[in-house]
Amino acid sequence: MRDKKRFTSSRKLDHLRICAEEDIERGDAGFSDIRFVHNALPECDMAAIDRRTRFMSRTFSSPLFISAMTGGHPETKAVNARLARAAERYDIGMGVGSQRAALENPDLADTFSVARDEAPHAFLVANLGAVQLRDHGTGWAERAIEMIGADAIAIHLNFLQEAIQPEGDHNAAGCLDALRLLCREHKVPVIVKETGSGISAETARKCLGAGVAAIDVGGAGGTSWAAVESVRADKSQNKADRHKKVLGEDFAEWGIPTVVSLCEVLASGGPVIASGGIRSGLDMAKALALGADLCGMALPLLAPALESDEALEQTIDMIHRQLDVAMFLTGSARISDLKKARMFVTGRTRQMIDRDNPAMLSE
Repeated sequence: MRDKKRFTSSRKLDHLRICAEEDIERGDAGFSDIRFVHNALPECDMAAIDRRTRFMSRTFSSPLFISAMTGGHPETKAVNARLARAAERYDIGMGVGSQRAALENPDLADTFSVARDEAPHAFLVANLGAVQLRDHGTGWAERAIEMIGADAIAIHLNFLQEAIQPEGDHNAAGCLDALRLLCREHKVPVIVKETGSGISAETARKCLGAGVAAIDVGGAGGTSWAAVESVRADKSQNKADRHKKVLGEDFAEWGIPTVVSLCEVLASGGPVIASGGIRSGLDMAKALALGADLCGMALPLLAPALESDEALEQTIDMIHRQLDVAMFLTGSARISDLKKARMFVTGRTRQMIDRDNPAMLSE
């Protein structure tokens, strides 16, 4: 058991380093196929743009959400602390990385609880895998929530990554029942989150039917965890892991592009977080105009979070500046106005979301 605990923690550091140092983005999230209709007479003041938005009965100063990144290894504590300070300063939400390592080894709990220490007023989201929820029950979810004083818990779906990992969990049976039980037994809102392969309308309906409060689409077109595991397998000293490198490359672009997934999930109703390949405030504006409530970012914030508080703040300020300009040029003084902005959807994204197209996923 001790080796298993140490292995989970080590893997978390591997993932952080690979995401920071390697090219692990794959595919096209679909934002390049969306173009706003320019408003030549916007009739609003860019200096007075109001980014405030509501999500799950809470008002945030911005729709930017710091997506789950890390935790579970002593070297990750400083990163979560820095991200949390930014969440507190900007009054935005933040999710922590999978808490499995700290649930297996309580000595690592402070790599996650530091988020609440640094952000006493921020909206924090705990994080547990669907397989761990099924195997360990709602008790693990409760411990994850208590660990960071969470306002909600994300149950992440990462079965592509599990399929590629040499040590992955390859049995997904029973996860929906476990999710239903969690939603029934706990008052803390439950968010279902994909990790880079997107969520379909069918899966969204199942999750909402189970009682989840919101869905984070986690679409394809940004960080590919198949690509991450491919890099990790290539660096492994175990020759038996090397075939996973090829498998990871084969499935590196697997999934539903973020824009397509967002449109599918929105049709199912319920609050939605758009994430996966959102790389700028302009991408955020497009996701919000489509109907997203919040926009999650991870990779664009990772490098500055590893550097300094100042670097992270500069990055967030630029993202907000980009969002402001997009809102101004569409005549959107408020986020609610942006949701009414006209846009053109073209290319493969248009084909995929056209429900009259036979290539579209069936209902």
